[in-house]
Amino acid sequence: MDAYEKLEKVGEGTYGKVYKAKDKNTGQLVALKKTRLESDDEGIPPTALREISLLQMLSQDIHIVRLLDVEHTENKNGKPLLYLVFEYMDSDLKKYIDGYRRSHTKMPPKIIKSFMYQLCQGVAYCHSRGVMHRDLKPHNILVDKQRGVIKIADLGLGRAFTIPIKKYTHEIVTLWYRAPEVLLGATHYSTPVDIWSVGCIFAEMSRMQALFIGDSEVQQLFKIFRFLGTPNEEIWPGVTKLRDWHIYPQWKPQDISSAVPDLEPSGVDLLSKMLAYEPSKRISAKKALQHPYFDDLDKSQF
Repeated sequence: MDAYEKLEKVGEGTYGKVYKAKDKNTGQLVALKKTRLESDDEGIPPTALREISLLQMLSQDIHIVRLLDVEHTENKNGKPLLYLVFEYMDSDLKKYIDGYRRSHTKMPPKIIKSFMYQLCQGVAYCHSRGVMHRDLKPHNILVDKQRGVIKIADLGLGRAFTIPIKKYTHEIVTLWYRAPEVLLGATHYSTPVDIWSVGCIFAEMSRMQALFIGDSEVQQLFKIFRFLGTPNEEIWPGVTKLRDWHIYPQWKPQDISSAVPDLEPSGVDLLSKMLAYEPSKRISAKKALQHPYFDDLDKSQF
């Protein structure tokens, strides 16, 4: 780790601390993710190695944050530590949206469209390699404001690294972007869970606030049901067989455009396809890239 000079702590996530640092040889800014490993007498657990090789494969894509290096060290007590060295990005989508909100302006439609296209590209790349993100939210989408480029971060570390018992009080695991099948306790779910999250992020960029704000799983479901209508076997075959299904109040679906009044009709259509209840009916990331909403976007820049 002598090759890097830590400049400041920029975050504390579920898996450890994140530092802004500088590569002493090149002067390049990097993000260092310090990660504690599950104890294993054999050194680095195979799950962690799998995740890292996965990250290295995925970070070939321009819309996935690039993993530059991996350093294996030990802390003072001889416990194994991994430092993952990523390219440094100066902002994330949550901060980016907050910046507009503070100045009482909205994100320009052209930027929303560009960010959405890039997000769908990154998600399509992951899905084409059989990888689900499972925790897409504005906080995990990094933004290079100068170049107007976004990249997906925090990919697939969930299974490899121990989640510390200590919960960081300022970091509540958000339910706002979680798909209804996960909230209802589905044990088998797939890539459509990411598409639901992308839809929620899309709506948030347009309306400048999250679409479904719940602070418990039941309340989160109620927010979704109130807006999209309470699902039933006709709309979503199999829904009443899910583990956490109960008899819920019956709400009628609202017009989706009412939540995103500034979004053009083709954008509303794409959003409605991302927020389909039945996972198999949700548009795929690859198909989303072909949607008419993106017809007037200059795709050569990507």
